[in-house]
Amino acid sequence: MGMFHYYDFKESEVFIFDNFLVNQFKEGITVVPAHNQKLREILDAHFANKKMVYISNRYFNYAVDPLTYLETSKIHRLVAIAIVAKTKIAKSNAKLESMFYKKKFKIFDTLSEAMAWVQKELDLSETEN
Repeated sequence: MGMFHYYDFKESEVFIFDNFLVNQFKEGITVVPAHNQKLREILDAHFANKKMVYISNRYFNYAVDPLTYLETSKIHRLVAIAIVAKTKIAKSNAKLESMFYKKKFKIFDTLSEAMAWVQKELDLSETEN
């Protein structure tokens, strides 16, 4: 399960793996619905014909417009979102955001826990279809 691509964008770093990506937004960014376009471009390039999971590694402090998730929910090949949050406020914010995402959404303490969860969710999505 090695990383096979890396992007260093102005607002975030994206690490692409076989069945998931890890997005790490930079300090002070506000994630807005327009960020979904970049996400769609990455998914088209690396996950064109397969289901995948999005992991948000909340290493830095940044804001998320919860309405972003309404559009993210419409991305068919995206089966789940994992949020890695270490602070109480980051976890609380993620819990609020989860109300706007219409698919599986789970909060983790560590990146390794989130990565282990990915395959379980992909396997579940296959049995549901």
